[in-house]
Amino acid sequence: MRKVLFVCLGNICRSPIGEATFNEIARKKGVSETLWADSAGIMGWHVGKKADQRTIKNAAKHHIEITHLGRKLSAKDLDDFDHIVVMDEQNFEDVHKFYYDTKKSPPSAEKLFLIRDFDPTVRGVHDVKDPYYEGEEVFEDVFQTLWRSNEALIEHLIEKHDIQSTEASP
Repeated sequence: MRKVLFVCLGNICRSPIGEATFNEIARKKGVSETLWADSAGIMGWHVGKKADQRTIKNAAKHHIEITHLGRKLSAKDLDDFDHIVVMDEQNFEDVHKFYYDTKKSPPSAEKLFLIRDFDPTVRGVHDVKDPYYEGEEVFEDVFQTLWRSNEALIEHLIEKHDIQSTEASP
């Protein structure tokens, strides 16, 4: 099993969408027994709480249920996950600092990266906008960005790890 952890600041908007879209795409591609995602936040403000209602509502519009409860990134996550996928440059810096603070070796570019590194519509460094202080239309933009980025990420992981489909897709 290859495990992917999506990380944003509070774990109620972007990273739960990243987790849910990744797992849905993996299911549709028949690789959910080999690829699995979870999510966490840099900060612990929302530990144990449901995702933002706008996140849940937007995902439901796309027939995806978000049941994730907020949690904070842990030192154990740094070892347990094969890939740590962050939403923006600040998250990237925060996770790097967390590695340093926990006295772990810095992660490779294959271990820690920005999700938009896989967005086929952009070149260079791009962040996934934090929709927390925005309207519902920004939640849709975040959903679409993460969907297309996760499609490309999953294709990359399938090729890199020679993953074969184990399920019939609907």
